[in-house]
Amino acid sequence: MDIAVTLAATGGVDQLRVSERAPQSPGPQEIRIRHEAIGVNFLDIYHRKGIYPLPSYPAVLGAEGAGIVEAVGAEVVLLAPGDRVAYAGAPVGAYSSTRLLPATRAIKLPDGVGSRAAAASTLKGMTAYMLLNRTYAVKPGMTILVHAAAGGLGAILVRWAKHLGATVIGTVSSEEKAALARSHGADHLIVGRDADLVRQVLELTGGRGVDVGYDGIGGAMLAKTIQCIRPFGTAVSFGQAAGPIPPVLLDQLRPNRALAHPSIMAATNDQAFYTEAAAALIEAFSLSIAADVGGEFTLGEAAQAHTELEAGRTTGSLLLIP
Repeated sequence: MDIAVTLAATGGVDQLRVSERAPQSPGPQEIRIRHEAIGVNFLDIYHRKGIYPLPSYPAVLGAEGAGIVEAVGAEVVLLAPGDRVAYAGAPVGAYSSTRLLPATRAIKLPDGVGSRAAAASTLKGMTAYMLLNRTYAVKPGMTILVHAAAGGLGAILVRWAKHLGATVIGTVSSEEKAALARSHGADHLIVGRDADLVRQVLELTGGRGVDVGYDGIGGAMLAKTIQCIRPFGTAVSFGQAAGPIPPVLLDQLRPNRALAHPSIMAATNDQAFYTEAAAALIEAFSLSIAADVGGEFTLGEAAQAHTELEAGRTTGSLLLIP
């Protein structure tokens, strides 16, 4: 029997239930993957809380995983049992020993990429690709702001942005996390949740501001991020780890700033983008652009993983290991 973590209803971690279930048989265009590692993301917490509602409950959370193809449907021709694959995005359902997945969502992994690295980096890598290439095209010589630069997504954003030739200003909550972000390649670090972000960013940029600021923090941070943007630059809001974002008034975007609000789940629902981002992800792996694994939990410890991530006590990416 397999283990699955089911969300009974939206709410706290007490709504997560660990149960057994038999492996499912794939449909004609599906595969069954046996997970070797499952990525934990703030997206899972948003789904658990109902900030981004799922179609129905009970539901199995999880939008990122990697493992081995165990069975394929009758119409699947490009994959075979034994193939190593990763995936990201919809349909959710990664918090389980095995799961069914549309064959078109499976990304074959090169021999040099392990399942833990892939599960830690696939959704986050696609998100970084979307942010750095589609939402705002980062070019050599630009200066960017990355919040939570020691986190799983932060590590990939910093490394990828440096590969693109940008100067990176990162924010972190502690000196320990600053050391990690520095090891990722961040040029400047602003340390502490109470730091004077706007003043320090303007000082670091000679009063100009950054070309783009990537804000997955939410709460009151987005207003500060907008103030860090140069004229004709862009603030990018893609998460709310610190809580709901107050309404943004158009006057807050003066002078001549733009605000973007991309969704990686919506982006990966477009199969053309998914294929493009998957190819970019594999290339990024070859350049050692990946997330660090900051902690591992058993599948049955999913509630503990959520608690640690919400509390901000983690660095890198968290994994569930079946």
